[in-house]
Amino acid sequence: MTKITLTVQPDTLLLQGAQGGEKSIPFSNDRDMTAIGQQLNRELTQMGATELQLLTPSVSQFSATVINLGGRRVDLATLVTDRTNIPVYGKENGVTNAAEAEELASRHLTYYGIYSGKKNYGQEALLTLGNGFFGLRGAYLSVDASDDNYPGFYAAGLFNQLTTKVAGHDVVNEDLVNLPNAQFLQVSVDGTPIDPQNAKIVDAYRDLDMQKGRLTLATVIALAPDKHLVVRAEKVVDMKEWHHYAVRMTVTPLDFSGTITITSKLDGSVVNSNVERYRAFNSRHFDVQKMAAQGATATMRAETKTSHVAFVIATKLAGADEWTGTTNDDVIRQKASRDLTSGQSWTVTKDVVLFTSLESADLDAQAQALLPVVSYDTARDNAAAEWRKIWQTSDIEIVGDVTSQKLARLNIFHAYVSASPIANPHLDASVGARGLHGEAYRGHVFWDELFNIPFYTQHYPKLAKALLKYRYRRLPAARAYAQSEHHQGAMYPWQSAMYGDEQSQFVHLNPITNQWDPDNSRRQRHVSLAVAYNVWYYYHNTQDVVFMKDYGLEMLLSIAKFWLSMAQYNEQTGRYDISGVMGPDEFHEGYPGEDKGVTNNTYTNIMVAWLFAQLQKFQAALPEDLWANSAAKADFSDTDWTQLNQVETKLALEVSPDGIISQYQGYFKLATIDLDAYRAKYGNISRMDRILKAEGKSPDAYQVAKQADALMAFWNLTPATVVSVFSDLGYDLPKDFMTKNLKFWLARTTHGSTLSRVVYSELAAQDQNADLSWQLFSEALSSDYYDIQGGTTAEGIHLGVMGATETIIQRDYAGVDDRGDALTITPHLPANWQSLHFKRLYKGAQLDFVITPAAVTITADRDLTVRVQGKPVRVPASEATTVKLAD
Repeated sequence: MTKITLTVQPDTLLLQGAQGGEKSIPFSNDRDMTAIGQQLNRELTQMGATELQLLTPSVSQFSATVINLGGRRVDLATLVTDRTNIPVYGKENGVTNAAEAEELASRHLTYYGIYSGKKNYGQEALLTLGNGFFGLRGAYLSVDASDDNYPGFYAAGLFNQLTTKVAGHDVVNEDLVNLPNAQFLQVSVDGTPIDPQNAKIVDAYRDLDMQKGRLTLATVIALAPDKHLVVRAEKVVDMKEWHHYAVRMTVTPLDFSGTITITSKLDGSVVNSNVERYRAFNSRHFDVQKMAAQGATATMRAETKTSHVAFVIATKLAGADEWTGTTNDDVIRQKASRDLTSGQSWTVTKDVVLFTSLESADLDAQAQALLPVVSYDTARDNAAAEWRKIWQTSDIEIVGDVTSQKLARLNIFHAYVSASPIANPHLDASVGARGLHGEAYRGHVFWDELFNIPFYTQHYPKLAKALLKYRYRRLPAARAYAQSEHHQGAMYPWQSAMYGDEQSQFVHLNPITNQWDPDNSRRQRHVSLAVAYNVWYYYHNTQDVVFMKDYGLEMLLSIAKFWLSMAQYNEQTGRYDISGVMGPDEFHEGYPGEDKGVTNNTYTNIMVAWLFAQLQKFQAALPEDLWANSAAKADFSDTDWTQLNQVETKLALEVSPDGIISQYQGYFKLATIDLDAYRAKYGNISRMDRILKAEGKSPDAYQVAKQADALMAFWNLTPATVVSVFSDLGYDLPKDFMTKNLKFWLARTTHGSTLSRVVYSELAAQDQNADLSWQLFSEALSSDYYDIQGGTTAEGIHLGVMGATETIIQRDYAGVDDRGDALTITPHLPANWQSLHFKRLYKGAQLDFVITPAAVTITADRDLTVRVQGKPVRVPASEATTVKLAD
C-alpha cells in the first residue's frame, strides 16, 4: 500500500509520499480543470499511489474531500477515484481512512456543486428513486420544471394519447404521463422565496445511498455576505408500502435570525416537457377533477384525457402546528412559518401516496386509509429493509476496481427502481427502455426487455414472470397487428405502451436539419423474437411448466405462426425469404430508393430458425395435452407444424466466401464510406443516419451500421448454438469467422446506440480479445454516468445497457453461462479485477460464485453438476467447492 498525501497551497497542489518524494501541480483561475485533473491522476499513478489523504481541511461541510482550486470548489474524490480507482479521504467529516473511502465510493453516487441544463437533467435521472410502481426523478425539492431542473414523477404503465397537427398530419403520441409534482417544498426567508437554481449556492452536495435507497440534497445558501442558510433534504421511496414516498427538509440559519416559511405544493399544472424535441406536441395529459386542502393534508384527484385512468395523490405534512392552504389553477399550496435564531433548526416532513385505477379500485378510500399510517420513518425503514434483501440476492462484488464496482451497483440499483419484486407482481406493466426516469421514447417498451428480463429471472423469477405477463395480456393486440398487415399469428409492436398496439411514429425529427423525416422503425419485427427469447430464457432457467401451460407456449406458437406467414418460398433458390423487415441496426430502412424494409436480415432469420428448433424440442418434451391446448389457443395447426419443419432448415442467409456474415441480402453491394473522414468533419458520428440525411444522402446506400446486427444472435445464444443454426441452414463458417467479422463490422459501426458496445464487448470476449472487450465494456458501463451520447441521459437512463453490463460481468468475465444444457463456467476476469462474487438462481438452485484469477468457488443449496473450463465438476449441497483454473 502506498499512501500519498495532498496539501493545497496558494497556487499549488503538493503531493507527498510516506517514504519521501514529492511533486507539485500548479493551478490558477485560468487553468483548465480537466487538465489539472489529468495531471493529478498522472502524477498519482507514477507515484504508485493506492490511497490519497487530503491534509488541508475541506471547504465543504458536507464532504471531507472538497478543495478550492483557483476560486472553484472541486470534489477531489470524484476527480481522482473515478479515473484511477485510488480512494480519497480527508481528516474530518466521518470518512478518514482508505477502506471507508472505498466503501463510500462503491455504494454512493455523489455530485458536488450546482449544475444546469442537460447535465443537471442527466444527474437527476441517475439520482432517480423508485420501486417499480413509480419513479421520482432526483430533482431538488424546491424546483419547478425548467431548462435546468425536471422533477418528473411517473407511474408504471400509466399512459395517455394526444393528437398534434405536425406538417399537415395528425400525429398521435402515447406518453408515459408526468404526474403532479407532490414533492415540492420551498423555503422563504422573511418573505423571500429561495430557488436553488438562482440563489447564490456556496456549498451543494447530492448523495444517492444505493445501499439504503435514500437521496440527500444539501445546500448552503448565501443570502448576503454574512447571512447563510443550510437546507438539507432527503427523499425515500417506500419499497414495501409501494404506493408511498416521503421527503424531509431541515432548515438552519447559520448566522442570522429571521422568519422562515416553508411552502408545500401539490402541483397539478405540470405537463410532459422533459424532452425538448417533444415540446412541439400537445403535452397536457390529464384533467384535475378535485382538490382539497385541510390542515396538514391535501388531496388531488385527476383523470387522463383519453386513456381515462383515474388517480389520486394525497399528501400529509408534519413539523408545524398550523398549515394554511389554498387551491387555485390546479395547484394546492400549504404554508407554515416559524421564527428561527442562528443555529436553530426546523424539520418538516411530507408523505405522498399515489393510487391509480390501473391497480386499485376505491382510490380515495385507499389513499385516506394509507396516509395516516405512513411516515418518513416508515418509508426510510421499509426502503432500507427491502434494499438490504435486494442487495443480498443481486449484488455483484468486484474487488480491485472501485469505479466498476460503483457503476455495476448503480446499474443494479436502477434495475430495481424500474421494476421491483414487491410492486410489479401486482401491476400490468413492463420495463420501458428509459426506465421510470424520464420521457424519452415516451416511456415505451421496446426490445430492450431482452437485456433486462434475464437478469430479473436470475434473481427474482416472479418479477420476471410479471413482466412477461405484460406481453401475454397484449397477445390479442399482437394478433390484431399481424392481421392488419396481412399476416397470421402474433406480431408484437416495435413500441408498446398501454394497449399493446404499435406506437412507433411515421415521422421523426432530425435535430441536425430540424426537419421531419419518415420513420420506418416499426419494421423491426424482431421485437417478437425478443419476446420469444425471454419466454424461452425464463422457462429454461426456472422450469416453470405452469407458466408455459398458462402463457408461455401460446406466446411462442403465436409468434412462430407469424414468422411462418412472413416466410415466402423462393422457387429460384429453393429457400424461404423473409422480406419487409429492419434489423437492430436501424440505419437501413430498405434498399436504396425504397423504404419497404430489407430481405433476409441475418439476425432475424437466425432467431426464427432457432425459435422453430426450440419448438421442436418443446413439442417432444412437454406434456401432450399442454401442447395441444396451447396450440389450440394459438390456432397453430398440424399444417403449421409441417410448414415449420420445412422452413426451419431452409431460410436464406448471405455469407461471403471468406466467412463474412452479411447484415441482409444485398448488403455487400452497398457503397463503402470513409467514417474517418466524417469523424474529422463532424466529430461525433454516432448518428450517421442523421448526418447523411442532412447531406441529402441516404444511409440505405452505404455499408454503415448503428449497432450490432449481423452478429447480434451471438449475444442471445451460445456461439456453438449460432454456428449450429448456420450449419443446419447449409452455411458453414470458417474457424476464424469471429475475428474476421469483428474487424469487418466494427469498421462499419458508429455505436449510435448504447447497446452497441455491450454486444461487441461480448463478441470480443468470445474471440479472446480481452483488451477490446474491456474497452467496449468500460465505455458501456459508464455510458449514462458520463452521458456519452451528449445529453440523452437527461431524458432517462438507458435501462437496456445497464442490464447488459451485468450480463457481461457474469456471463463473460465470470464466465457463468446458463444457456446450454448444463451450466458452464469459463472465467476471463479483467486484468485489474482481483475477485468477483455474486449469487443467482439456476433451475431452482441458489448458487454462490467467487471467481479469482486462480480459482472458482461454487456453493449451491442442492447437489449440482457444472462444467468448469469444459470439465464436469460435482458440487455437493451446501459445501463450498473450489476448482483451480488452468492457465
